Amino acid sequence: MSTSMSQSEIAQAISRSRQYLSDSPEKARSRDSKATAVLEEGLRVRVDGPRGWSLVTDMAPGVGGKGTAPTPGWMLRSASAACLVSLIAMRAAEKGVDLSLLEVEVDSESDNRGMLGLGDQVPAGPLGLRTVVRVAAKDADETALRDIVRWADEHSPVDDAVRRAVPVELVVVTG
Repeated sequence: MSTSMSQSEIAQAISRSRQYLSDSPEKARSRDSKATAVLEEGLRVRVDGPRGWSLVTDMAPGVGGKGTAPTPGWMLRSASAACLVSLIAMRAAEKGVDLSLLEVEVDSESDNRGMLGLGDQVPAGPLGLRTVVRVAAKDADETALRDIVRWADEHSPVDDAVRRAVPVELVVVTG
């Protein structure tokens, strides 16, 4: 039994959400579900979330990990790629475009000296991200596909968080 939504069901769900939030803008803001990370062993970390969701990360052997799971940096890139695929598919559904190909790859360049505290001028995070989108549809021309991808890129919550300086509050609880 398939539980996936059709394009028209996706478009209808988006339309209902837009209408609901237009009618009740005060309900648009909410606290997102939390991710709770726990150190399991060495540098292997389990992250738990709502509905029994979980994932595991590990660091590379070069910095003391075992490399048994993706790194947190890879999770950032995968979140960016997955979010953009989702937004492109949502926008295509709204526009009635039946995608025959949709693939997003995200890579980055980093200087590991920043993560290791070697040099005050070296950022700990990526120096930049590169996103490559491969998209095709039999019922849309190149301009329509580019417009769908641009719209999705402009509205991707993950990429917005990376592009924009998002305030981060750090609370340390000891004991």
